[in-house]
Amino acid sequence: MDRLHEIEVFVAVADAGSFTKAGTRLRLSPPAVTRAISALEDRLGARVFNRTTRSLTITEVGQRFLEDARRILSDIDTAEKEAVGETAMPHGHLAITASVTFGRAALAPVVCSFLGQHPRVSASVLLLDRVVNLVEEGIDIAIRIGHLPDSNLIAKRIGEVRQILVASPNYLARRGTPDSPSDLRLHSVIAFTGLMPNREWHFLNGQKPGSVTLRPALEVNDALASIQAAEMGHGITTTLSYMVSDRIRDGKLTTVLDTFTLPPQPVHLVYPHARLVAPKIRAFIDFAAPRLKTTLDQLT
Repeated sequence: MDRLHEIEVFVAVADAGSFTKAGTRLRLSPPAVTRAISALEDRLGARVFNRTTRSLTITEVGQRFLEDARRILSDIDTAEKEAVGETAMPHGHLAITASVTFGRAALAPVVCSFLGQHPRVSASVLLLDRVVNLVEEGIDIAIRIGHLPDSNLIAKRIGEVRQILVASPNYLARRGTPDSPSDLRLHSVIAFTGLMPNREWHFLNGQKPGSVTLRPALEVNDALASIQAAEMGHGITTTLSYMVSDRIRDGKLTTVLDTFTLPPQPVHLVYPHARLVAPKIRAFIDFAAPRLKTTLDQLT
């Protein structure tokens, strides 16, 4: 039992990158985490972490042991769940995260439909415009827009979105339509900071990437606020295609500089790597992926 406890603590520390965070996750005090890691290192005869007061890094020995440690814990989890027949029926609580606008536009209806078909599952949906650490924050599934960095997460692609520039027809009638990225300097720009960091708009001129630095008339950290300002005729804003497809269809907004837009960005469902994927997660992925893909296809 002590060996299993040490392995569990070791994997938690490796995932969290911190003794303190691992202790919080496992409900252990910092000294208890330290004792477990020290006991494991004594048993192995080698250090699994290099640690100082400011940093924690896994050693080469620790990295080699980590994969086997995950497998051991996964095998035990599988055996326990098979013993009580829990591997077939989705049940338990599901935590899902996405950006605020995507959650409102596409995710919430899918989650509600899923819960209607799986009464033994409950869910919480966390809508945030930041990248959530799934392991540290106890999240089962995330929807990520954009290219994914290398990680231990499993990703299932469900579609793509485009970053575009839009303005209201009234604004363009008053101020004219820009013909090139440099023309944006002559216009009122509404900068959504999530898509225009450092006040730069990035584009492709043929196959050549470029950027133009702007002086926005208005900066906001909320996508919907920037879209509403553009719809009211206050300027040109950058947004993602799914956020404004209905407004474009209804003639409330018009795209500009289409020939300079960047390639589409992928959209993925991601979840932590595990040998055994919990039934609630697998069921949600299978249910949500085709429905979210259909929604994205309609919105882009």
